[in-house]
Amino acid sequence: MKYFSYLFLSVALWASPGPAATAQQAPSPYKTRFAVDAPITVGLGAASGLGLYLIQQKKGLTNTELTALDKNDVPKFDRFSAGNYSQKAQTASDFLCYGSLVAAPALLALNSDVRSRYGQVLGLYVQTLTATDAVFTLTVGSVTRYRPFLYGPDGDASRNSKISTNSFFAGHTAHTATATFFAAKVFHDFNPGSAAEPFVWGAAALVPAAVAYYRIEAGKHFLSDNIVGYVVGATAGILVPQLHKKASNGLSVLPIQGLTPQGHSYSGLLLVKQL
Repeated sequence: MKYFSYLFLSVALWASPGPAATAQQAPSPYKTRFAVDAPITVGLGAASGLGLYLIQQKKGLTNTELTALDKNDVPKFDRFSAGNYSQKAQTASDFLCYGSLVAAPALLALNSDVRSRYGQVLGLYVQTLTATDAVFTLTVGSVTRYRPFLYGPDGDASRNSKISTNSFFAGHTAHTATATFFAAKVFHDFNPGSAAEPFVWGAAALVPAAVAYYRIEAGKHFLSDNIVGYVVGATAGILVPQLHKKASNGLSVLPIQGLTPQGHSYSGLLLVKQL
């Protein structure tokens, strides 16, 4: 994983002028303040830096330690991928992961309402990615888990590298899920009830799943590593924009009536809150 490559790209996008706003800006569903959000983003970046430092302090395995590895020591639900190795699968996962980090904000720019608030959305994107990266680097820097390919004969010099101990959890999957679910969440918030939502959410779910598949085939991560990465990334992608949503009652009251399974009639009011 090329740590922080996405961060520099996103900051560059944030700092550059966004697409021209329309004459009258569409109302944003989000409330952001530079004085609050900028320090939060910087703090998350500092946490990521600490995690990266911890990763650099890790040590790889000696040849003797490699010889002692036994795939039977791997939990049964992960054992099927022990020994996997594929350069093509690794390249595919890199392409999908790094491509999604660029594609997510680019595709959002195609929506006129999002485009009119593009600077704010990009700021949230940077913050969301740094949140994921802080969790990722601090976890990888603190946890040693051997990558699946070490349980097979392939890998050459990388078998002794410190990055061979960085299996938990899957960073490519986490960062991809962050980007895709962030894009889907923002699209939903700017376009509630859009007919395109099922396709947007479906794509958001499928792309990181594809990355997870290729990371397993490449021998970089076990299934459980990818599940955790997927959950962390999707949670950040949805939660950070949600925490910035403007306060709104969003309440509606509807009359309801019907029959219970026992045949008794009932009536009342249904209180609905839109998230």
